[in-house]
Amino acid sequence: MSPGTIGLIGIAVLVILLFSRMPVGFVMALVGAVGFGFLVSFNASFNMVVKDIFSVFGSYSLTVVPLFILMGQIAFHSGISSRLYKVAYKFIGHWPGGLAIATIGACTGFAAICGSTNATAATMAAVTLPEMKKYRYDDSLATGVVAAGGSLGILIPPSVIFIVYGVMTEQSIGKLFMAGILPGLLLSLLFAFSVIIWVRLKPEIAPRGPKVGVREKIASLSGLGETILLFLLVMGGLFFGIFTPTEAGAVGAFGTFVIAVIRRKITLKAFVQSLFETTRISCMILVIVAGATIFGHFLAVTRIPFDIANWVSGFELPPGIVISIIILVYLIGGCFIDALALITLTVPIFYPVVSSLGFDPIWFGVIIVLVTQIGVITPPVGVNVYVVKGIAKDVPLYTIFKGVIPLLIALIVGTFLMIPFPEIALFLPSLMK
Repeated sequence: MSPGTIGLIGIAVLVILLFSRMPVGFVMALVGAVGFGFLVSFNASFNMVVKDIFSVFGSYSLTVVPLFILMGQIAFHSGISSRLYKVAYKFIGHWPGGLAIATIGACTGFAAICGSTNATAATMAAVTLPEMKKYRYDDSLATGVVAAGGSLGILIPPSVIFIVYGVMTEQSIGKLFMAGILPGLLLSLLFAFSVIIWVRLKPEIAPRGPKVGVREKIASLSGLGETILLFLLVMGGLFFGIFTPTEAGAVGAFGTFVIAVIRRKITLKAFVQSLFETTRISCMILVIVAGATIFGHFLAVTRIPFDIANWVSGFELPPGIVISIIILVYLIGGCFIDALALITLTVPIFYPVVSSLGFDPIWFGVIIVLVTQIGVITPPVGVNVYVVKGIAKDVPLYTIFKGVIPLLIALIVGTFLMIPFPEIALFLPSLMK
C-alpha cells in the first residue's frame, strides 16, 4: 500500500478509537507509532516515540501551561471570580437581562486570569446560577449564558490553546496572546447584544434586579483591582517585552498567590487542591500534545498534509473560499472532538495549506480558537454544556443547549467578522516590541 493509503487508514482507525472513549493522547500516540512503524520501521518508531515524549515533557516552551493553569486555580479558590461578578452585578444588574450580561462580564474578567474554558464555565456556574435563580431568570438563559461565556477562557489570554498552537507552529506565544484580546472583547459585546435582543423579545425570561446607589457601585470597584493588576502585570510584561510567556506565567501565578495570601482568602486545603488540579490538567494537556506530536510525524511520512496543500492550491480557488472550507471542517469536527484534541489533530494538516495561501499564522491561530469555541457549546460533545449541567443538576441538558443557541449565533458572526477584518486580531501584535 502507498503511504497515503496507510495514512488514510490510520486516520480512520483514529476516529473509530476516539468514539470508543479511549484517552485522546494515547489514541494519537498509538496510531502514530504503529503507522510510522509500518511505513519506516518499528525500531525507528520506538525511538521516535521515546524522543517525542521526552521532548514534549522536557519542553521549556510548554512549562507555561502549568503556570497559567496554577494562576487560574488559585484565582478560583481565592474567590476572585465571585468578586468580579459582584462588581458587574451592582453596575448592570437592574438592566433588562442585567444579571446575564453581568455573567458575561465576569466570564470575560475571569478568562483573563484563567486560560481554560472548562474552568471558567465551572467557576461562573457555581457563582452566578444561584443568583439568577434567585431573581427568577429562565433556566435556558441562565445556563446558556454561563456555557457560552465560559468559552471565552480559551480566547482571552492567557489561553492554553494558544500556547499549544504556538508550540506546534513555532509562532510567538506572546503575539498570539495579544491577538486574542480584541476578538475576545468583541465577542463579549456580541454575547451581551444577543442577550439584550433575547430579553427584548421575551421580557419574562429575565426580571430586573434591584438598583444600586452610586456610592455602593464605586465601593464595589475594589473587587476589580486584583484582576486588573494581574492582567496588566502579565499582559503588560508580554506586550513591552519585559517577560517571556513562561516568565509571565510564573509572575502571574506568584502574583495571584500573593494577593490570595494578603487578602487571607485561601486556605491550605484550597492551595493543595489548586496544586492537585494543576498537576492533573497539565499532565492531560502534555499527554495530548505528545500524542499529537507522534501522530504528526506519522502524517508527515505519509505526506498527506503536503498533498492536501498541493491539491487545494491546484484548484486555484480564492483564498477566502479555502479558509471558509477549513472553518467549516473545524465547525463540524468541533461537534464531535474535544477542542484541544481537534487542534492538535488538524494543525499539522491545515497549517501548510494556510501558509501556502499567504494567510498570517497569528490570525489563523485566532480563527482556530474562535471555531473551537463553537465546538465547546455544540452537541454532541459540547463540553461546557456538560460542565454547567454538572453544576445545575436540576436543569435538563436540552434546556442548556437551547439557551446556547442565541449566543452561538453571536459566536459564528464574530468568527466570520475575522475574515474580512483580520486587523481586529493583528492590531495589538503589530505594536509589540
